[in-house]
Amino acid sequence: ADPSVQFTEETAYDPRSPYSASKAASDHLVRAWAETYGLPVVLTNCSNNYGPFHFPEKLVPVVILNALAGKALPIYGDGSNVRDWLYVEDHADALLLVLQKGQLGRSYNIGGENECSNLELVQTLCTILDEKRPRADGLSYQDQITFVTDRPGHDARYAIDPSRIRAELGWRPSVTVEEGLQRTVQWYLENEAWWRALQTRDGVGQRLGTGPGTRQ
Repeated sequence: ADPSVQFTEETAYDPRSPYSASKAASDHLVRAWAETYGLPVVLTNCSNNYGPFHFPEKLVPVVILNALAGKALPIYGDGSNVRDWLYVEDHADALLLVLQKGQLGRSYNIGGENECSNLELVQTLCTILDEKRPRADGLSYQDQITFVTDRPGHDARYAIDPSRIRAELGWRPSVTVEEGLQRTVQWYLENEAWWRALQTRDGVGQRLGTGPGTRQ
């Protein structure tokens, strides 16, 4: 996909990995049911979610928990991959709005309007942790950043255009990525019992899907 282009609801699907292909297939299946059998549906596509209760295999919780444990903070490639970040509670609000007021058969992009590179995101998380839970040695958590082999088929930029949901339903995200990350870090610091119970599960603390044969 062209990294200079934002995805709209009319952009053709172009999955580059089995993971993204499975997501595209689910949308096609829903649309087929609507066209063939008149199933009343609305569809949404969102940008990267983050926030409380995020299972710790994804970037934000991996960074928070690895930082606290004194482990490496893994970043794919050189960290230049750009994503738009959507706070999970904003996403939930948007889904409810689409369900209540969306036009049947129509699709809506839900974007956080908060684009940044993976490296910038991790550096922001480290800065927040430096303030909220400083390292005992006084150094920054950024010293724990490491770079790992990028995932095959990994988009350089994944950005969606949320103009339709803004214009038709009046929705916009309520928090900036900086505020959302502050809330997220605070939640993990205050809810250690929740994530500590997951520590023995497969995949916790790892970035998954880095090569053939790995989980996607």
